[in-house]
Amino acid sequence: MKKIRKIAILGAGAMGAYFAGRFFDTTGFSTVLIAKGERSDKLKKGLVINGTSYAIPVIHPDEAILPVDLIIVALKHHHLEEAVQGLEKLVGASTLIISVMNGLESEDYIGSIYGMDKMLYAISVAIDAVRQDNRITYTKPGKHYFGDAINTRLSQRVLRVQEAFDKAGIVYETPADMIRMMWWKFMINVGMNQASAVMGAPYGVFQTSSEAQDLMESLMNEVIAVANAMDVDLTNRDIEDWYLFLKVLSPQGKTSMLQDIEAGRKTEVEIFGKKVVELGMAKGVPTPVNQALLQIITVLERYPIIN
Repeated sequence: MKKIRKIAILGAGAMGAYFAGRFFDTTGFSTVLIAKGERSDKLKKGLVINGTSYAIPVIHPDEAILPVDLIIVALKHHHLEEAVQGLEKLVGASTLIISVMNGLESEDYIGSIYGMDKMLYAISVAIDAVRQDNRITYTKPGKHYFGDAINTRLSQRVLRVQEAFDKAGIVYETPADMIRMMWWKFMINVGMNQASAVMGAPYGVFQTSSEAQDLMESLMNEVIAVANAMDVDLTNRDIEDWYLFLKVLSPQGKTSMLQDIEAGRKTEVEIFGKKVVELGMAKGVPTPVNQALLQIITVLERYPIIN
């Protein structure tokens, strides 16, 4: 089994910086950040992760000399189409790609360019990372799930990434049904991100406020209804499982969507609420709560001065 040693990270926000820091700190890995243009210039100034400065090499994809073993994609959805183009020099016969992006679509999109044989499905939950410029802080590293669509028998591809994550001290699990896990994370994002964004509420509010929890759960229940219509086995137990992660997050921690709203950045509402509404319409499932929050978040994006 070819060991993973060369790592490239595409996207050095809160999530990408976590992975970059873990691999960069671990002996035996060669770690680089992939970036172009202005983004490259910013990253070359370095990252500060939990107070420690990191000078992780930054390369333009055209400058790659040899393929890498693993590419981790950690972008916002609206950056994916442009950023993922032109990675051919980094992708070789044995290169694997995992996307820890939000939503249900990034794997298929990246796979349409570089081949689904390169892709593993992945999600990350309960990492309470906050990014301010080049500074990333987190108190909980979260748990990371990855694998093939079905993992009743582990492939060599999965075993290679498991070995690398073990070596880097990254907590992970490979569930039997990774597609179901993708939908579970989608449910969490739709409920947690959107509710926090409209209320300006950090995790602590959702740990203590029944009203905040009710809004979050209303959004999640619509995802469950849509998932069931698409033969994905989500239940109310999946909401209960989320609370086990929520209760240990930093009360001051904030979702990525709340951070985007506060910074006046574009959010990922298109792949959260809008996606739920579209799928609900296609399957005849009412999604009024997601429809309402889609409208609210769209206004918050367009008129950030009101925040």
